Amino acid sequence: MSDDLDRLPKVNRELWESYKYRDNVPLRGLMIEGKPALTAIDPAKVGDYVMLFVRDPLCAYEEDDPAAQLAKRLDDPVLAGKSGMFTTWSGTYKGARISAVSGGSGSPEAELCMFELLEYTDAHTFMRVGGSGGTNERVHPGDVVIASGIVRDDGLSAAYVPGGWPAVCSPDLVLALAQAARALKVPHHIGLTRSVDSDLISGGRPSVRGYLRPHQTHAVDDCRRLGILNGERESSAIVTMATLFGKRGGSVCSVADNIATGEVFTAGAGHTAAIDIALEGIAILARMDAAREAAGVEYWTPDIGLTA
Repeated sequence: MSDDLDRLPKVNRELWESYKYRDNVPLRGLMIEGKPALTAIDPAKVGDYVMLFVRDPLCAYEEDDPAAQLAKRLDDPVLAGKSGMFTTWSGTYKGARISAVSGGSGSPEAELCMFELLEYTDAHTFMRVGGSGGTNERVHPGDVVIASGIVRDDGLSAAYVPGGWPAVCSPDLVLALAQAARALKVPHHIGLTRSVDSDLISGGRPSVRGYLRPHQTHAVDDCRRLGILNGERESSAIVTMATLFGKRGGSVCSVADNIATGEVFTAGAGHTAAIDIALEGIAILARMDAAREAAGVEYWTPDIGLTA
């Protein structure tokens, strides 16, 4: 326990040591057979850049598990963890050490794998890769949205940070994804993504027997007025937790329909392109990181350029 306490920032340790129930809960989470209980990851096998997927039928994956599907595009893929909730594969892509994690839907589930990844591994970049629904006239089915920031309309992130705390995506990651999208000639947009817990009524979509509360009928027009491009359920947890704990977070999502324009749902529309952008974006970001490290500076700027 003393080693665990030594790892805590002073401000966290002060609060933890005053916590009445500190001896009743494990500081670093639950373990099963020496591995983090929820992901069952081998921390040594997790890469620097992590892509987080949902096992989502709306994305029309060719296989049931998107992490396993993504692993086929990596060099030297290895299974880094498999539990009843999450599957993690790792490998390299154009020299970048990448892990792909698949799990269930929503920010509460994303929190569970993010906790273990942040607590036990050296990964420094976390990116949501998934599907979404359009909420603005600017986007169309088949387009890809690269988030510059996340509108936190979920409950999970509110448990970590107050309402005024901004879930801003890593500028480096946004730039790398944008360069990848342009090179791949994929229709794409850079802007705000909204995360909610209810994918139905919070987004203005009816629940059982057409159920909506009156204020939810304004959800779509609010997104249009606020310039919110798309909506989904996981990016808030991923970007909030990554940023809060000193890492980089981001989100790239395909658009399958648009409630603002009435463009109908097409399963998997644009999703292969979103994955292509994510992989190429990570490869570019790895070159940016290498150039930054070679220059001996903390932040990458365009004048540094890229490594070969």
